[in-house]
Amino acid sequence: MQTPPPPSITPRQMNLLRIVASMAWADGELATEEVNLMLDRFCRLFAPDTDGQQMQQELRDYIMQNIPLDELIHQLETQEEKELVLQLGYEVIASSSRTPDEPKINADEAAAYQKLVQLLNLPEDTVKRVEAEASDTLEGIVEKMAQKLEQFIKG
Repeated sequence: MQTPPPPSITPRQMNLLRIVASMAWADGELATEEVNLMLDRFCRLFAPDTDGQQMQQELRDYIMQNIPLDELIHQLETQEEKELVLQLGYEVIASSSRTPDEPKINADEAAAYQKLVQLLNLPEDTVKRVEAEASDTLEGIVEKMAQKLEQFIKG
């Protein structure tokens, strides 16, 4: 596979993208919901003043690459980056399930998440706070989608 041209983001931003993508690949599959969530979040983070279409196309190729987590974590430079990676990683693995009977976070994803937590070496209270924020964000997404669907049906 040929490496795609680099997107118009910084190396630090690229590292964040690759770590979160690694979490999405934890179960060996990359669900559409996971891709969409990552593209949405990263476009808002990296290009907040644009419509994000160009950025989404640039980032999509890199999300499709599965790079081992161990190779990426040591490149995080700040506490803020670590917390962001933890939150986005949690959101991504909780965004979909492979089958209707499977939990949102399957065993492979849970193991990868625990590995991420261990590698980040954040205090337990920080991990709990970030997980709570991620859960609140996910609930907000579902609520917004339900509202849009309701507006569409009524419209």
